[in-house]
Amino acid sequence: MRVVREVDGGIVRRVVLLDDADGEVEPVSRFLSHLSDSNYSPNTVCAYGFDLRHLAVFLAERSLMWNDFVPPTALEFLGYLRRVPSRRPAQRLGLTVATEQGRLLSPATVQRILAATSSFFDWAIAAEHYTAGENPMQRKVDHALGRVPDRHQPFVGGASRQQPVRRTVRVRLPLRLPRPMACEDIDAILASLATLRDLAIFLLMLAGGLRLGEVLCLQLGDISYGRRRVTIRKRDDHPRGARAKARHERVVDLHEPRTLDAVNRYVLHERPIETESPFVFLVGGTGRRRCEPLSYQAVVRGFARRLDRLGIRTPDKTPHACGTRTRRRCGRAGCESWRCRNASGTPHRSRFGSTRGYRTSRSSPTTTTRSGTGHDRTAAAASRAATRSGAPRPR
Repeated sequence: MRVVREVDGGIVRRVVLLDDADGEVEPVSRFLSHLSDSNYSPNTVCAYGFDLRHLAVFLAERSLMWNDFVPPTALEFLGYLRRVPSRRPAQRLGLTVATEQGRLLSPATVQRILAATSSFFDWAIAAEHYTAGENPMQRKVDHALGRVPDRHQPFVGGASRQQPVRRTVRVRLPLRLPRPMACEDIDAILASLATLRDLAIFLLMLAGGLRLGEVLCLQLGDISYGRRRVTIRKRDDHPRGARAKARHERVVDLHEPRTLDAVNRYVLHERPIETESPFVFLVGGTGRRRCEPLSYQAVVRGFARRLDRLGIRTPDKTPHACGTRTRRRCGRAGCESWRCRNASGTPHRSRFGSTRGYRTSRSSPTTTTRSGTGHDRTAAAASRAATRSGAPRPR
């Protein structure tokens, strides 16, 4: 089985799952179409397609229909995934489980496939494609999870009706630390950049914590040189299919002068003047496509080639690691501003954990505390009111 993407003008328009006879796997293809209609990112739709391919292969090998997938079958599916070899190279340095067929799927990949399977059966029940009962990927209320200190607590505390749930079929994952790029590698990359365009892109990711898709979607009107900030907007009209991962817009302050200076010099001296494209970063050069917006794949390939020439390429060195270093630097400097804590939008759960609302304590650079909860905001408001009225502050 294989996943096929129908691309039009560099943008993925439709994703389908085909069987060995090149026929569409109808339930999965309809689910992927539903995700596209629900305004899911094309990358997300493709990821669902590749994850559900494992489910379709599992059912085909055992000659099972969709209604035959019941809770006991879900347990067998978990064991099947833990023994499936992976086709992709390792994304993290460390020990991995390998067999005669090769390296096995990582626990994070298996967990993502199980989550995709659960979402698929939720849709199948609503669409009446699954009539065997409730979702076979059973969920149960986890009272212990609600008492975990790292979990976000609602404003009303224990009076809230929100109850944490957890799937019965799951894989326990390690909580890993961020992997920022070393200062020596950053300096080596900066010294090797030969164009103002590449320098501006790299500094925006390094100093502002922007994702690569957000950098490529920047337009000329999104840059405020006087205020030293850029506005990240949700756009789906990039001709080469670049997109921002987060769905919410935000403003990012650029406190390092060299970042906006590099962007300004690129726009004035290197960006094609005759272009009518509003996007900041173009292909450039002297070719016939010099006025077209830059693609995501072109930047990733150029970044990988540069690391190969420097001899520092490893699986953890990606453009996204630049933003990891930015968040680490902001925290260690004691920065508590909202914009710096949320510079990258929605971080990966597997890499950063629940990072929303975290800040670094001024007294200990290695200690993180939760900020922005309902109780903290209430106490802060009462303290400010007492200060204005001259009354003693509440303790």
